[in-house]
Amino acid sequence: MKREKKTLFKRIIVFSFAVLSVFIAFQFVYPNVSKLKKENPRKTAFMEYREEEWASEGKRYKIQQVWVPYRAISPYLIKAVLIGEDDKFWQHEGFDYDAMQKAIEKDIKAKKFKLGGSTISQQLAKNLYLSPSKNPLRKIREALITWRMERALTKKRILEIYLNIAEWGDRGIFGIEAAARSYYGTSAAALGPEEAARLAAVLPNPRKFNPLGTSRYVVNRSALIYSIMVRRGIVVPEYDEMEMNSSRGAEDHNNAPDTPIEAIQPSSR
Repeated sequence: MKREKKTLFKRIIVFSFAVLSVFIAFQFVYPNVSKLKKENPRKTAFMEYREEEWASEGKRYKIQQVWVPYRAISPYLIKAVLIGEDDKFWQHEGFDYDAMQKAIEKDIKAKKFKLGGSTISQQLAKNLYLSPSKNPLRKIREALITWRMERALTKKRILEIYLNIAEWGDRGIFGIEAAARSYYGTSAAALGPEEAARLAAVLPNPRKFNPLGTSRYVVNRSALIYSIMVRRGIVVPEYDEMEMNSSRGAEDHNNAPDTPIEAIQPSSR
């Protein structure tokens, strides 16, 4: 009897290992991320998820998206998003291990499993192919797809796709061109530094926060992003309303090294 149980246990282990091996091998083949070198994704898995959500809630929202090339996106917006979302984007190979460690320590302290600290590459992998679920299996798939994308695509292409498919509002606003038009009545290319900072500020939770809003979070986070842009010489500040808000919202950071943007980050990832 014991021998039979031992044999059964071994078979279960072998079978489980075989299934896991097939699963991992499959992730190295599907999806075909190489086609993204030249093809723009028409609709992402996350957009489809939102459409299903709207349908179940009886909402008649539609996806609002206008694709624009990298060169047609304001440099201020690009810099603001990188500061707010993934400041090491150009240096890492898809994963920010310091941010991941901090996220894990935060999860352990809160006794919850969220595993934040996602890079733009990871967010892109999730939005293109996966669901918003935070279960471990989805995170494994996300990591494998991220690893493949970082090797198949240039950093510039990854960023271009991300800025065109990121969710930017609660009524189907996806991509920076649709966001620029919806909130500021202008093109992505014409966005100024203040507008860029506000649009970048709401990315962690664009359905809860509005870049035109006056919530403490939007004001403080956009001011911090703007102040970092000023310190880095990206923006030559003017004595306008945004600069006044920046002085009030980020006065504690003016004489210090770049403050981690996580200081004001209610991450929903």
